[in-house]
Amino acid sequence: MSGAPLPSSFDNDRDFYEENRWQKFSRRLREEPLIPLGCALTCYALLGATRSIRAGNHAQTNRMFRARIYAQGFTLLAVVAGSMYYKTDREKRKEFNGLVAENKAKEKNEAWIRELEARDREDKEWKLRKNAARAAAASGQGVGAARKALEESERKGEGGILDAVSDLLQGRH
Repeated sequence: MSGAPLPSSFDNDRDFYEENRWQKFSRRLREEPLIPLGCALTCYALLGATRSIRAGNHAQTNRMFRARIYAQGFTLLAVVAGSMYYKTDREKRKEFNGLVAENKAKEKNEAWIRELEARDREDKEWKLRKNAARAAAASGQGVGAARKALEESERKGEGGILDAVSDLLQGRH
């Protein structure tokens, strides 16, 4: 049995699978909301300690430093608990990101091969036109016959490299 994911109706929707930085940030906030909360509590305790130091209130300073220690402990506990809870999800996401990167590399390689094939086809057509022109010129019919042979072969051609590349970019391969 293959390890690949089952087909889905979202397979062609890249936005469903690939997320930008903001989407990743918001997803991580939804997954582990206690970590930012612990960081905010720690910052609040430090801010309160700073204010009480400036005010000269030593008792409040000690309470705020204790609150900072508790908030940091809460944050550390949230990190450990969250990492244990979301371990399998992270492994699945890492595997999925690897598959996405592999698919992108495969698509890039296929596009490169199509471009090389288009260049090779154009090169062969050019050689055929050149040989036809030489044959017409060598047969003694003159330059006019060679020019006529070149024009006929150019009319038969599909276009140039630029047309092939634009077809590739537009998905008409």
